[in-house]
This record gives sequence, C-alpha cells and structure tokens, in this order.
Amino acid sequence: MKPMPDYSLSVSERLKSLTSSGTLQADKAQMDVAARLDKVLSALKGRRPAAKSSALGWLFAKKKREEPVHGLYIHGSVGRGKTMLMDMFFEMAPVSRKRRAHFHEFMADVHNRIHAHRQKLKNGETKQADPVPPVAEALFEEAELLCFDEFTVTDIADAMILARLFGELFSRGCVLVATSNVEPDNLYRDGLNRGLFLPFVGLLKKHVDVVTLDSPTDYRMEKLDGLPVYMAPVDTEATEAMDKAWSAAINGHKVAPLDIDMKGRAIKVPQAAGRVARFSFADLCEKPLGASDYLAIADRFDVVFLDHIPHLGPEKRNETKRFIILIDTLYDHAVRLFASADAMPETLLTEKRGTEGFEFDRTISRLFEMRSADYLALHREKHNSV
Repeated sequence: MKPMPDYSLSVSERLKSLTSSGTLQADKAQMDVAARLDKVLSALKGRRPAAKSSALGWLFAKKKREEPVHGLYIHGSVGRGKTMLMDMFFEMAPVSRKRRAHFHEFMADVHNRIHAHRQKLKNGETKQADPVPPVAEALFEEAELLCFDEFTVTDIADAMILARLFGELFSRGCVLVATSNVEPDNLYRDGLNRGLFLPFVGLLKKHVDVVTLDSPTDYRMEKLDGLPVYMAPVDTEATEAMDKAWSAAINGHKVAPLDIDMKGRAIKVPQAAGRVARFSFADLCEKPLGASDYLAIADRFDVVFLDHIPHLGPEKRNETKRFIILIDTLYDHAVRLFASADAMPETLLTEKRGTEGFEFDRTISRLFEMRSADYLALHREKHNSV
C-alpha cells in the first residue's frame, strides 16, 4: 500500500532535504518558487473542506464562500525544475479532491463532457441548453484543486471556451496551480481571434499569482545520454538504423495495420505489433488529428516509431502545432520514441515566430530528454517493456 503523504512537510523542506543529501543541486530560484508553493499549501490547510453541492447546484444562486485561495502560475524556460516542484506540491496538497493533468488531456476531457451533455439535450434527457455550467460543476465535484503541467493554449476550440469554463470553476472555489514555458500575457500568442481569448488572461491573473522560475541551469539537458533513438539526417544509414530498431522492438511478432476507434471515426495505424506502432510524420501531423487522438495512441502503445520528420517552416504551421502536441503527449505518458528526421531537434524549426516558436523550445528539450537514460528508465518502470 502506498504510504500517505506527510501533510506537515513543505515543498521547501523537501527540496532542502534533497539538496542536503546530494540528490539535487542547490538552486535559489527553485527555493524561491518552493516558498510560494508553500503559501498555497498553507492556505489550503487553513481552508474549510469544500462542501459538495447538489447535482442541480449550478441552477441556484451561489452560496457565500470564504475568501478564495489564490493559486500559482509558474513560468520559465524548459528544464528548470517546474515539473519536479509541481510533483512535490501535488503530493503534499491536503485536498482529497485534486487532479493533476497535462492541459491538453484536461481539455480533451472537457470537450468530451460538453459533447455528452449536448447528446443528452438532443435526446431530451436535459433541458439545460448551455453545457458549460453543469460540466464545470461536475469537474469541481471531482477536483477542487487543479494542477496543470505545461499549460499552453494552441487550439482555437480551447481558447474560445476557457474564460467561461474557468469563470465557472473559480466561482465555485476551484484552485489552479500551473506550470508553463510562457507568461500569461503570451498564451495563445498570434492565435486566431485572440481578442476573444484575452478575457481569460485577465481572469487567470485575478485568481493566481504569477511567478518566474529563472534558474540558470537546464537540468534536462544535463541528463542527455545520447542513446541512438533519434536519427538525422534521413539517409540510408538512418533508415537502416530505424529498421533494425523496429525489428528488435517487435521481437518477431506479426505486424499488421489496425484502427483505434474514436467515437465513430478511426485513427489509422499503418504498422502495429502488440504495444509497438510505426507511423510516418505525415500519418500523425499532416492529418487533422488533435490531443485526444494522440492520447489514444499513447494509451494504446508503449513504443512509437516516427519516420521522416521534415524541416518545419512557416508553411507547415498546422503540422508544427500537431507535432508539438504529439511530443508533449508521448513524453507525458513515458512512451519510448524512435524517430528519423531531416535535422537534429534544435534545427528542425526553420523560423522561430509566434506561439509555435515559444512552444518548440519545450519540444526540443523533450526530444533530447526522450533519448536520456533517465527517461528510458522511467519508460521501463511504467511500461515494463523494451
């Protein structure tokens, strides 16, 4: 049985213990953010347990609530320890109803719930035309503390709903703690109809404190082991290396195409053998796939091969967005990736601009870390596979 977290500890104390033992390097920037997280922990400990409302609670006037707990939005460059600090905070948070998720995963769940509500309306099972309040109520019933790692907004469907959704969540007392590579004012930068998104930025800054984690060291890059799982450029040698790795991964199992059912449509998998799949870049990033599709792939397969990632120029903006989300999803689920590409990660993007320029820094770091010994150890621990 997993031991219960010690709610008497603080993030600062945990961090000091790890540095004292030599497990981590002492980092003042991390300690400063840990202290801010401890303030949120303290506020959560002092708050009365949130009472669950009735299923129809959203229909009635809001009850008087105690002073809301301010959340925290931590932004900074990749590899500075944001995820580690979030791990510590989430484990210690003295809240039974809490949820930690990648932001894309959370929004895929939201859209699924909205779709389900609309189906109920269509079938006459509800008279509530607006799906957002009941969806927000259900989300809050499940989690009064939401923790998002790598908060980013790239999809217009997400951007258009965030202000209303989080307006409902915050009004119920939901507390948000998030990490991101960009400050709130740069979220959805250059996005379509961004003016309609801006109210969410104001709402976010009203309910969270914004802090920068500006450590001088990229700890992810220090872990780079250079294992041969990313081949560039795409030439005969790279193709042979991919094929050799594929043969080892499938281990004699029969290879065949398959479909992953997605509520009336299917994700086409060209080659699959057990928990291993092989795609081309065109299969996954040149087709109209989204976060929910990549989540389904990460759930179905432990090992993914991705052939021929091209240079990504301005003319491939949509493909670049999908590639960023794909790598986020595979990384978040500790999926082992074998890839061949026209260039190394740091030179794949030919022109850094707009949202994709900010987000691609994270993609570069993750592609490097997915080759590290630590990441492969995590993969083996989670999947007990190749």
